[in-house]
Amino acid sequence: MPGRSFLSGMATIPRYASLVLLFLASAWFSPFPAVAGRTPNPTPTTELAKHLTSIAKLTASSPTIQIPEGPFLLGSIRVDDDPYGMGTQFDDTELPQHRVWLDTYEIDRDEVSLGEYLDYLYSRKLHPSKDLQHLIWHVITVHAVTDDTLAQWPALYVTWKEADALCRSQGKRLPTEAEWEKAARGPDGNRFPWGQHLPDSSLAMFGQHHVHEIPILAAVSSGEAGKSYYGLHHMAGNVAEWVNDWFGFDYYAYMPERNPPGPTSGRYKSLRGGSWKSNPIMLRTATRSGAPSDQRSATVGFRCAKSVPAPNAR
Repeated sequence: MPGRSFLSGMATIPRYASLVLLFLASAWFSPFPAVAGRTPNPTPTTELAKHLTSIAKLTASSPTIQIPEGPFLLGSIRVDDDPYGMGTQFDDTELPQHRVWLDTYEIDRDEVSLGEYLDYLYSRKLHPSKDLQHLIWHVITVHAVTDDTLAQWPALYVTWKEADALCRSQGKRLPTEAEWEKAARGPDGNRFPWGQHLPDSSLAMFGQHHVHEIPILAAVSSGEAGKSYYGLHHMAGNVAEWVNDWFGFDYYAYMPERNPPGPTSGRYKSLRGGSWKSNPIMLRTATRSGAPSDQRSATVGFRCAKSVPAPNAR
């Protein structure tokens, strides 16, 4: 029987081929060719600019959820006798499983919305990328998607650097990979944000393959049925999410046991959570991947987090 493979939202990647996984990261998470952050963003047309301004004005910030201090199960136990099972590691980068302690922190309940992202760009007199402009104009004119609906989409076609800058503009930051994983799976290592059972359309936005590769997305504030142990929405599906860390192939083997900050350098930034285009394996809370920090993709967004000062530091 041939090995499991994943197309586009899952580029053709053997289960254990970690190196291949990262070399193909751009194709894996992006249904369109990756666009480097260095590409100049064009000035939108007058009509499109009206919609962009309208969407930006409809923004609403996410509530934050406090994640209590304490240990949690990070990563996966090696399984070698069930290569197609959902309990089997996606690849060796999520090994070994061990307990990690995190101090108290806050993290957004929802992914950053498209309205919030456009408002951030507008406040800095920046234009959205060419691909995002094209997508917004297309869904408005061809699919009659309203500005109100678009404002509640998750931000997409966002580089890691833009995501980091937006979070910092709010006095927040991107979550560390360990913070993201604890918020997604809870203290005892849930396989999916909602628990152990397999995903379906009531729990997550995934497995969508529109013939023209148009994102099929849910509002960031939706997803109550599939919420995580701590009550976060869309920690699986909708859009995959940038986190702060560099992607470390073997980082789980040597990470510190308290508040791991991620590797000090790397080639890729970590991505977590799977997207609207992903197969179920990518929705596992332990599945990891990465992409270049200047990549834009229709399948990648983010949410923000914030450290909470220790009581004696207040």
